[in-house]
Amino acid sequence: MSSSDAKKSPSHTPRKRMAREDRNRQLLDVAWKMIHDDGTEALSLGSLAEQAGVTKPVVYDHFGTRSGLLIALYQDYDRRQTALMDSTLAQSSHTLRDKASVIASAYIDCVLSQGREISGVIASLAGSPELEQVKRDYHILFIDKCRDILSPFSPTGKIPIPRLWGFLGAAESLSYAAATGEITADQAKQELFETIIAMVSRDKT
Repeated sequence: MSSSDAKKSPSHTPRKRMAREDRNRQLLDVAWKMIHDDGTEALSLGSLAEQAGVTKPVVYDHFGTRSGLLIALYQDYDRRQTALMDSTLAQSSHTLRDKASVIASAYIDCVLSQGREISGVIASLAGSPELEQVKRDYHILFIDKCRDILSPFSPTGKIPIPRLWGFLGAAESLSYAAATGEITADQAKQELFETIIAMVSRDKT
């Protein structure tokens, strides 16, 4: 085979570069699988590069540090939770019971879909100021979304912020209990549904 033929051989075809957004998605998917298979402790930028079949600089370019990777995973999880809820809400009827059912089910289902993995991510970032800020920002967005959806069904047309934070605390506790097997998913959804109904239906105090 001539040198020119060798250059045309498939084995010498340059590997197509992945678009940055697609590469980021690939790296996150591989990272989630690594956490699922071996736990968060096994996840590092170097091990992710190896599992994803890329060089370390590629991973460092996307996430910077291990904490940056873990925060990106948390943000990815939260985006999917929001997308799931938005999609289901758009198909629901305009009643309090339907909206409450969608919010309760979407929240519990998303946690259960990646309960072990997201718990490991949060535990690994315990005490991280960066994660605390990210969590706070997403919590506020979630509370604002629920307030906008549910307030029209309130007797006063408003839901006090303390009640919404109490509801969020209930959602986190119930989803955690379902993820650890202390209660069933259906029990968690039903209790959260009733919590939402009670929150919205209470008279102004």
